[in-house]
Amino acid sequence: MDTLANAERIIPATAVPEGAGVIVHRTIGTPALRNYDPFLMLDHIGSDNPDDYIAGFPPHPHRGFITFTYMLDGHMQHRDSMGNTGDLGPGSAQWMKAASGVIHSEMPKQENGLLRGFQLWINLPAANKMDHPEYQEFPAEAFPLVETADYRLKVLIGRFGDAVAPIQDDLTQVTYFDVQLQPGRHFQHRLAAQHTSFVYVFEGNGRFNGQDVARHSLVAAGADGDAFDFAAGKEGARFIVVSGKPLHEPIVQHGPFVMNTREQIDQALKDFQSNQFVRDRAWIKRN
Repeated sequence: MDTLANAERIIPATAVPEGAGVIVHRTIGTPALRNYDPFLMLDHIGSDNPDDYIAGFPPHPHRGFITFTYMLDGHMQHRDSMGNTGDLGPGSAQWMKAASGVIHSEMPKQENGLLRGFQLWINLPAANKMDHPEYQEFPAEAFPLVETADYRLKVLIGRFGDAVAPIQDDLTQVTYFDVQLQPGRHFQHRLAAQHTSFVYVFEGNGRFNGQDVARHSLVAAGADGDAFDFAAGKEGARFIVVSGKPLHEPIVQHGPFVMNTREQIDQALKDFQSNQFVRDRAWIKRN
């Protein structure tokens, strides 16, 4: 391939208690990488100890952004203030445009065993922060796979070559791939020009353009639209590759509210405290 992308930074995940005490591995949304426009937070849940996840994420509000949840193992149940329910099992995913306001919960539907997955927060443009909420949920088999002798790639958002995911994000043009790479093999990919991109390794290890990347580490790959080469270690590697169009807008965040001004945050707090938070019923799409 042509020019190789330079890793701007390699950021190890930080263990953080979230929800009612769930332990997550966080990279985006930490002091090391507060925001990575348009991405606000990346959490990786991964444990076979129920004490790390059994408390779940009881009802909590969101406004001003999109959450994308991808389950690898285990089972979580979604419920929200508009009466929607969803069951997320291994390999399934949920795209929720909270926009003007959603109150929801995500609770494990298991008492033991392995629970693994990701949640990515994607910012919304100022013009769309108060849109109607939208909700999409798809089972594992809805997502196309691209398989070669070197790797197996699952297309979760956007497209990879001719493989098109059922989830499309027209506002920030996000692409999201799950790549499983064989030991000692290479995965090469050209990143979208002028899009913010990252790679997060959650199994094994490898080298990103010659730089060592350990498990539970994020490579902030920049926005030059260059290509990268990821070489898997002796045990192979599995990682997500994510890109999105930066918004270049002010970000004012107060917990689960992400707006553009302090006044908008104050209004979100007032709406939540006065039971005026949920304005619209989400549009639901399931495969």
